[in-house]
Amino acid sequence: MACILVLARFCSPSSELHIAEFWYGKTALPDLLGIAPEHVNDDRLYRALDVLLPHKDALFRHFQRVYGELFGVTFDLLLYDITSTYFEGCMKGNTQARRGYSRDGRPDCVQLCIALVVTPEGLPLAYEIFDGNRTDVTTVDEIVSVMREKYGQARRTWVMDRGMVSEENLQHLRDSGAHYLVGTPKSLLKQFERQLLDADWDIVEPGVEIKLCAAPDGAQETYVLCRSQGRIEKERAIREKQRVRLNEALQKLKAQIDAPQRTLRNRSTAERRVGRLFQKYTRAARFFEVTITTIKDCGHKSKKRLAITITARKELDDWVELSDGCYLLRTNLKGYDAHTLWKTYIGLTQIEDTFRISKHDLGIRPIFHQKKDRAQAHILVCFLALVMWRTLQQWMEGCGLGTAPRKLLEHLAEIRSLDIVMPTDAGRDIRLRTVSRPENHLAILLHKLGLPLPNKPMEIQ
Repeated sequence: MACILVLARFCSPSSELHIAEFWYGKTALPDLLGIAPEHVNDDRLYRALDVLLPHKDALFRHFQRVYGELFGVTFDLLLYDITSTYFEGCMKGNTQARRGYSRDGRPDCVQLCIALVVTPEGLPLAYEIFDGNRTDVTTVDEIVSVMREKYGQARRTWVMDRGMVSEENLQHLRDSGAHYLVGTPKSLLKQFERQLLDADWDIVEPGVEIKLCAAPDGAQETYVLCRSQGRIEKERAIREKQRVRLNEALQKLKAQIDAPQRTLRNRSTAERRVGRLFQKYTRAARFFEVTITTIKDCGHKSKKRLAITITARKELDDWVELSDGCYLLRTNLKGYDAHTLWKTYIGLTQIEDTFRISKHDLGIRPIFHQKKDRAQAHILVCFLALVMWRTLQQWMEGCGLGTAPRKLLEHLAEIRSLDIVMPTDAGRDIRLRTVSRPENHLAILLHKLGLPLPNKPMEIQ
């Protein structure tokens, strides 16, 4: 039953009810697994979720061994990031379902946070589930400790983005003997202004320049300064768009305050509106200074009115233009050149792609299960399907078939099994089940994958 759950999630993500009543009976799984369609129902699938969940840690240890056997994967370098998935419903019985920062654009829904650890090849190794309102930076200490307990005290290198970084987390990694390669907050770029102005950049690939920099405080760390032309254009376009819109909104607010009708009289209301505008246009907020005061009304000396002053901070333009498209990496690794460090950090795109696969191809969101354990089991089934997906990607790449499992599955769905019925003189029908001959393009795919189809009919009752 666990196999049915995972294969259904891998091939055609849907609910347990849909699996039982529509999907399972139309597949070859009844023959392959020996479970008749009438023995598969939603209640049995739900019970399978309950039974599967306690095997989570044992499965993680199994994957570590199998990855090494199949792909020669080592685990001295791990990528770590967090995503969220939301629920439909109130989920009052799930204490982990909370409102927090939604990566799915659904702040109206309660959610869970999923912390995922993958190898540089993109193979998922383990995950942990946190409350939906848990901030990224508070999870690092716990996930590192969990990995150390489950997989030993190896001197691993952790690769994380800047949302995970704090001095406390880095000190914890140093104290445990681990290495790290992390992004840094953009505010730290100010300490490298001279290096940004220098011309000694190395081109690591078209449009991307990097250089090694010493730690500004003399610490035993190395910094990698990176600049991307594509990122420069993107950041400038977003910022200028927000700056124009924020300026228009502020001028509209000013017109309401200065209007003879005095449509806006309350100072606290005006200040809240400015705050909401700054929150909406966060990239442009620092380029404006807004002051709201109360002054005497010239037309009515006994009354007071609001006055607003909007000042553009032109002094920031030079620094912003210089720092556009730049980001900073920080590591305690020794003896590595800038190109290797940058290439390792860019491996985080693997984990971002893993999140995309989980959400769009494997349907991890939304979660409809009301119980806490059922929700966690749903995520485990999605994780197992993700392991299959990534393994198939590795297999396909090794066979020269690209890295698009969904397209391959669509081709494999063309394979059909047929029942041949032959009456006999004895009055008994002989029923033979056989597999249809694949089209040429499908035969080529199967040959490259080394998957021969059965060519002998099988007698069935």
